[in-house]
Amino acid sequence: MTTGTLFGIGVGPGDPELIPVKAVRILGSVDRVFTAASSKNDYSLAVDIARSHIPEPTVIEKLNFPMCQARTEMESAWRQNAGRIAEFLETGQSAAFLTLGDPLTYSTYGYILRHLQTGWPHLKAVTIPGITSYQAAAASTNKPLVEGEESLLIMSGVHGGERFARMPEKPDNVVFLKAYRNVDGICHALESADMCGDSVAVVNCSRKDETIINDLGLLREQRPNYWTLIIARHKRHDVTEEK
Repeated sequence: MTTGTLFGIGVGPGDPELIPVKAVRILGSVDRVFTAASSKNDYSLAVDIARSHIPEPTVIEKLNFPMCQARTEMESAWRQNAGRIAEFLETGQSAAFLTLGDPLTYSTYGYILRHLQTGWPHLKAVTIPGITSYQAAAASTNKPLVEGEESLLIMSGVHGGERFARMPEKPDNVVFLKAYRNVDGICHALESADMCGDSVAVVNCSRKDETIINDLGLLREQRPNYWTLIIARHKRHDVTEEK
């Protein structure tokens, strides 16, 4: 029996116009759309972004994932939801799994893919890359992420700036995703590395209520927003300065 294909689709950072053309074509042809939702509610921003590209008859199935840091509980949810997707693909129908940004950058899809490859290696998965939030944030601020021989470090801000602070050698540029409630710790680590002065925070990147904050001190005074990222860099020298 022929099995279906799973398409991992990154819908981008929030602006529906930033969805890849290839992803739009695939959404118009799959039999089902899967997406991650919190076990506390069934809302999916990824579905909202892609909704206009999903044909009316297509069933959208939201898979519950616990919003916690208990590894055992998370592994169980990843394995169970991978099994649900595998069950659907075994019928010969194809499906898409929607995720924000890029499917393989801090994404639930990455865990689903790993469990599928381990438990159901005969099933085919095709990943469609998407624009990440930090790429869109750099575009919004009109500031290059890296130049010349510079380095760029992408980090989760879930645990604040502790890991960054412990690094003996700091990168030229760093992005903290999911800063949320840990802004203070991240800012403290950046201050210690002398990287706070030429840094910027972007909230709700590429969405209608996008906010750019050039003073991280102001960010510390605001109510935490889940969709917050910070781009920090060592001060760059202009070409005129170098001459």
